[in-house]
Amino acid sequence: MTDATGGAKGPDELRRQIERTRSELGNTVQELAGKADVKGRALARAADLRDKAGAMTVQLRSTAAQAGHTVHDKATHAGPRPVRNVVQAGMRHPGPVLVASAAGAVVAVGVMRWRHAHGHR
Repeated sequence: MTDATGGAKGPDELRRQIERTRSELGNTVQELAGKADVKGRALARAADLRDKAGAMTVQLRSTAAQAGHTVHDKATHAGPRPVRNVVQAGMRHPGPVLVASAAGAVVAVGVMRWRHAHGHR
């Protein structure tokens, strides 16, 4: 208990007030030390940003996978029957499709070079 002037009313009360003040002072010092630790706060913030970036990467990959499945479904179920059959065959056997594409590219380059050499533009 304290008297009317705010002082301790005995040695035991004075000891309790000193201990309470020491505890409050210790807490204040810890808070100030935490605020002064710029490097520690920066490392914590960087770790937080890494976690958020990782979560965003997972979300983007999931969205891209869903979009790929949607496009795949639309490509295999859209268009006239012959086109659908060709697309499905190309997906089952990509080797011939790649060979045909490469041959077409070679022919296109040959035609372009021939036209350039003979003045046709």
